[in-house]
Amino acid sequence: MLNINDSITKLKSIGEKRAQLFSKLGVNTIYDLLTFYPRYYDDLTNPVNIGETLPEQKYCIKAKITAPVAEHRIRKNMVIYKTKASDGSGSVNITIFNNKYAAASLKMGSEHLFYGRVTANFLQREMSAPEVLPVSEQIIRPVYRQTDGISSRIIAYAVKQALSDAEIHESLPEDIIKKHRLTNIKEAYKNIHFPASQGALDDARYRLIFEELLTMQLGIKLIGQPKSELNAPVVKIDYTREFFDKLPFEPTSAQRRAAAEAVADMQTGVPMKRLLQGDVGSGKTAAAAAVCYTCIKNGMQAAFMAPTAILCEQHYRSFLKFFRGTGIKSALLLGSATAKEKKIIYEQLATGEIDFIVGTHALLNDNIMFRNLGIVITDEQHRFGVEQRASLISKGQNPHLYVMSATPIPRTLSLAIYGDLKVSVLDEMPPGRTEIKTYCISSAIRERAYNYIKKHLDKGLQAYIICPLIEQGEDESLVSAEEYAEKIRRTSFRNYSVGLMHGRLSAKEKDAVMNAFAKGDIQLLVSTTVVEVGVDVPNAAVMLIENAERFGLSQLHQLRGRVGRGEAESCCILVTDNKSETTKQRMKIMCSTSDGFVIANEDLKLRGPGEFFGNRQHGLPSFKIADIIRDIDILKTAQHEAEDIIKRDNTLSGALYVQLKSNVEALFEQVGIEALN
Repeated sequence: MLNINDSITKLKSIGEKRAQLFSKLGVNTIYDLLTFYPRYYDDLTNPVNIGETLPEQKYCIKAKITAPVAEHRIRKNMVIYKTKASDGSGSVNITIFNNKYAAASLKMGSEHLFYGRVTANFLQREMSAPEVLPVSEQIIRPVYRQTDGISSRIIAYAVKQALSDAEIHESLPEDIIKKHRLTNIKEAYKNIHFPASQGALDDARYRLIFEELLTMQLGIKLIGQPKSELNAPVVKIDYTREFFDKLPFEPTSAQRRAAAEAVADMQTGVPMKRLLQGDVGSGKTAAAAAVCYTCIKNGMQAAFMAPTAILCEQHYRSFLKFFRGTGIKSALLLGSATAKEKKIIYEQLATGEIDFIVGTHALLNDNIMFRNLGIVITDEQHRFGVEQRASLISKGQNPHLYVMSATPIPRTLSLAIYGDLKVSVLDEMPPGRTEIKTYCISSAIRERAYNYIKKHLDKGLQAYIICPLIEQGEDESLVSAEEYAEKIRRTSFRNYSVGLMHGRLSAKEKDAVMNAFAKGDIQLLVSTTVVEVGVDVPNAAVMLIENAERFGLSQLHQLRGRVGRGEAESCCILVTDNKSETTKQRMKIMCSTSDGFVIANEDLKLRGPGEFFGNRQHGLPSFKIADIIRDIDILKTAQHEAEDIIKRDNTLSGALYVQLKSNVEALFEQVGIEALN
């Protein structure tokens, strides 16, 4: 018997050349082949009555031949065969192209399955070039993703060989199989590819989805758990009330509740692992500052990691205001810092002189040591990935973890990405946030939008224009920020100060632009999505977004959140000439709601989890069969089971979990993560 980790060349039907073609599909081993699941199925088990068929639809019909086959030679090398078939409910003209063998089987009175598209001509149904199958072929047939030289039939034949020749061992413990009434793994593979019935297919799909989600959840929990004993720094005194009393504004009850939930976790002696979610402007930073303040007052250090220098600088300024007069020493660490600056910060972190530090990925440097790291906070966590989160945690003795996200994450995706975290939600907005009206226009009335912007600039307010690209040539169909800024400086906005912001500017250049915009020296800022999060200019009241169809809904919502931060009535204008139904639907959603969670759910439905954050920024392996929207109930079941397994064996080192441990390691190797060290 073959091992499922053997190369597919061990199968009789696959030589080296064919193996190279299979490799284009990501299939290199027998296991890859068994988990190369069908895209969909042709269900030939329930033929449709001819009388019920509709034009331009694909059907399987079972009918008898009622007319002799007529042969017509159209030209050299092209022969067509015509006949008629009936099932009592109606009849259909059948046309076969260049297939003498299929035509020869169509004897008068013989019964066949015909699978193909029905068309109508002068009220007479027709089927051109249908598949002609024996009646015994009433099966559910797999259809696979294909490539040149590898057809669905070739893949199916290879899978049958693998099922016959490979030794397939059960990967789940018997008690889990019984508890969840799962079909065994070999039957699951057999029926996912060649279902004996719809029920068998459903059982196979459930088993394989459950196992995939269970494997992923185990990996998340193993990555997230501390590598040594579970004792964490204990918060003995809650200082959040003291912190909130120092603020120049009244915090929301949601902020107080979120901080209290975090402190309660940190008083248990077990590492806190909590996700803080909230819409744009809901006050996550103040809530996080209250938690950091409490940790620091209890003798610990706090580290805050954000994905971009701009966002770090924004947070650093906010925390300096929050901690003013408290004696807390804060520092900012960016990749652009000089070697001398970094050395000083490293030394002061090691001695405990620095209580609180904000930084980018620079915080992950191997040279950084903390004297007593008590809490790690990551902002916009989906931009880091699970291993980076674990890397920062490893710099302390089981520090607490607080994950912030300014991108509202649907609960389904939250469960998948942050399955090891409790969730706090800021579901209340601070007073004073104005409603942002949103409109969608075509480029034909762009000048009218410009005039609207000018009216606001003339009142002393400011505005953003967002472009998807930095410079021309990246995509000729899209507007580039550099060209756009240059053009409007010469034309529509020649009497106004126009600034340009994009990701290729140096840190100093970005600082200069943002400081000028914050001070009001720049009236109109043309920018890429570098201003998506963290930029806070209360005087900015209008945003125009070019090529709005190119952005995800959640990204549009984040961009829109840069306005409406002051007292002035604010507006967001989406510009698109794309007339597709999907674009219309997406723009309608943006114009109809400002609820980030509603928008995030719609974004997830429209784009799916793989594209929700763009470029798989969340750092998780891809799914082969699971869909976290469709399979949310299975995900919840798998999560509970993963929790139970970790309680019993938090390293999966027992004999029961040998295969499951191997599966976890293999799954996370896809993205370069060691789930089990």
